[in-house]
Amino acid sequence: MNLSVQILIALVLSVCAGLALGPDGLPFVNKWIAPVGTIFINFIKMMIVPVVTCSLIVGVTSLGGDSKKLGRISAKTICLYLITTAVAIVLGFAVAGIIQPGVGLDIAGKVAPKVKEAPTFMQVLVNMVPTNPIDAMAKGQILPVIVFALLVGIGITQLDEKRSRFLMDLYDAGAEVCYKIIAMVMKFAPIGVFALLLPVVCKNGPKVLLPLLSVILAVAIGCALQCILVYSTLASTMGGVNPVKFFRGMSEAMMLAFTTCSSAAALPVNMKNCQEKLGLSREVTSFVLPLGCTINMDGTALYMGVCSLFVANAFGVNLTSSDMIMIVFTGTLASIGTAGVPGAGLIMLAMVLQAVQLPMEGLALVAGIDRVLDMFRTCVNITGDGAVCCVVDKSERKNAA
Repeated sequence: MNLSVQILIALVLSVCAGLALGPDGLPFVNKWIAPVGTIFINFIKMMIVPVVTCSLIVGVTSLGGDSKKLGRISAKTICLYLITTAVAIVLGFAVAGIIQPGVGLDIAGKVAPKVKEAPTFMQVLVNMVPTNPIDAMAKGQILPVIVFALLVGIGITQLDEKRSRFLMDLYDAGAEVCYKIIAMVMKFAPIGVFALLLPVVCKNGPKVLLPLLSVILAVAIGCALQCILVYSTLASTMGGVNPVKFFRGMSEAMMLAFTTCSSAAALPVNMKNCQEKLGLSREVTSFVLPLGCTINMDGTALYMGVCSLFVANAFGVNLTSSDMIMIVFTGTLASIGTAGVPGAGLIMLAMVLQAVQLPMEGLALVAGIDRVLDMFRTCVNITGDGAVCCVVDKSERKNAA
């Protein structure tokens, strides 16, 4: 049976079992089932830094020190990520405008949760350069690891042929070892997915979810439309990849992202599948996908569009067209600054609410279901990474022809 089908069955079984057990079964689930999911996700996370480092160095060295080509790929990637992020926010507004979540909701007694302050643009630039690359690797800080790997790759291209070839072969073999380990770990994905999702369903049963079902529904529909309308169009028209082939190749990474709520956790699987199932080049995937993991937050952007309108409806505030433009602008820029920060979704939402002077108490309404919404938006984030990778890969193949 196909692994994607096995994971889908595990998702369905976890939902059914979680609803059957309910909150009363949560202590048992947390003690005996949840640790299995933690072990699985730890295996995946274990491979993030090695696969990013080795693959990115191989990707840069394969360019042969062509700084012009590296700059071209970077520019294309960042522009596409910003465009799809802006489109996602607009789509979130459109879906929320039809469903109108939050109308008539009782908000009495709600208190805004404390949210970490988002880093400034200059702080992001400073944090990109690691003072200790080993420490950055140990902490799983992807952006500093990317910068370090880029510099190592560029440095290798400056060596003589004998030394550079040895190092290129070494890192290439390292990347292949990482992919082999990921393939072994993914054989246990259905068990890991079941163990990860069961505690969430037990804790957030229908009694908790039903009052805010309109928000969940709006985000889910918006995310589905973003994948079907935007990403499949990008992959087919600009990336030359059939939509069916695209989603089939992305399915394992999408389900893993949905379950773990972590773009970083899905990154190794996404890189492996984009190369093996979609036929994308290693030099492109090794750069575009890790970068997307840190700056591309289309799902979170869509979530901001829905949630900002939800908060406005809940508090009886009318958003003007200028307010909506400000949300699109703020959300698009914030997606770079807050990516990779724990609780990035709530941080970005806090920035947006503050930008258009919506009540910050609205964060409390969303915080209760944030874990559920995080599943949808993370799935969209990594799907967008794959779609952009398809476009950049085809563009680079044309330039090489």
